[in-house]
Amino acid sequence: MSDVSPGSAAAGFPADGTTLTRRPFGTTPAGEAVECFTLSNAAGLSVDLINYGAAIVRLRVPDRAGTVGDVTLGYDDLAGYLAGPCYFGAVVGRFGNRIAGGQFSIDDDTFTLPLNDSPGGQPCSLHGGPQGFDKRVWAAATGSDDHGPFAKFTLVSPEGDAGYPGTLDAAVVYHLRGTELEVVYTAHTDSATPVNLTQHAYFNLNGAGSGDVLEHILQSPADRYVLVDAGLIPTGELASVTGTPFDFTSPHAIGARIGDDHPQLALGHGYDHTLVLPDGDGSWQLAAKVFAPASGRTLEVWTTEPGVQFYTGNFIADGTPGKAGAIYDRRGGFCLETQHFPDSPNQPAFPDTILRPGESYRTTTVFRFGTA
Repeated sequence: MSDVSPGSAAAGFPADGTTLTRRPFGTTPAGEAVECFTLSNAAGLSVDLINYGAAIVRLRVPDRAGTVGDVTLGYDDLAGYLAGPCYFGAVVGRFGNRIAGGQFSIDDDTFTLPLNDSPGGQPCSLHGGPQGFDKRVWAAATGSDDHGPFAKFTLVSPEGDAGYPGTLDAAVVYHLRGTELEVVYTAHTDSATPVNLTQHAYFNLNGAGSGDVLEHILQSPADRYVLVDAGLIPTGELASVTGTPFDFTSPHAIGARIGDDHPQLALGHGYDHTLVLPDGDGSWQLAAKVFAPASGRTLEVWTTEPGVQFYTGNFIADGTPGKAGAIYDRRGGFCLETQHFPDSPNQPAFPDTILRPGESYRTTTVFRFGTA
């Protein structure tokens, strides 16, 4: 595990020579214009972002031979994002992950959300419901600060939007900083509401569409994970990873134990669980490091969040059309979604996800790339 924190000189900071361009990306059926914003820098990284879902479309990174390749799953055009069910590269919210039965209470008031998922026959609200933040056109702006150009996406989610209380003003800012892509989320509200924003990028460090990710090697300091029931809703127990397929405190291939006879793997059809990070106090920590032996690319994920949802693309349909004629199959990408825990509004023992008036929601995630 690296001990170099994000933004340090050793991490390739600042991002010298970063440029930003923008171009049209299509128009929604409602007539809303969508644009694509490209950040590129001298370290060989570039990222395409769209203001539909504040999504990452492409993320190009050099391999050990210096060949640049796209390491995220996605679509070539807006039509793919309008129809796609997998949240490729999108920012999800208001509440990333599941809320049991689509209900929660705040200060004795109960709120009901639309249901859009039912693992094990148990309905829930997933990623903000069927019209979550991933299905919205965000307002877009560009700017520059001491660290270079950035793309900023903002969204106003009104009172009662998808059943949530309060008007929420949310923003996501993307920066390239040397070998890092930094994602900063902020939000404010005028009434108490749950907030849990995260990036739903699917990574394949050998290149999107190059096959499955089962030979990628994962390491994470997480010493516990969130147990779930048949509906993939937390039971409330944080179980030790010791002696389980969820122990990545030493490096393991993602596919080495994914087929083990373990009840939690059976429920998730593979990995679809929150790994609990050692420090949950909002301080910087390394959530995971991934190495792809074939390409030599590495990815470190740093976060201020208490957990990271490790998902192995178990529900990507075989034959899903992707970018540049690529075909995505089951387990063709993995997600490391930095976040608070699922169903937190109904789990009083979990870290709090209720944002109240006068408070500021701010969380940062850094994706750092390299080679080995």
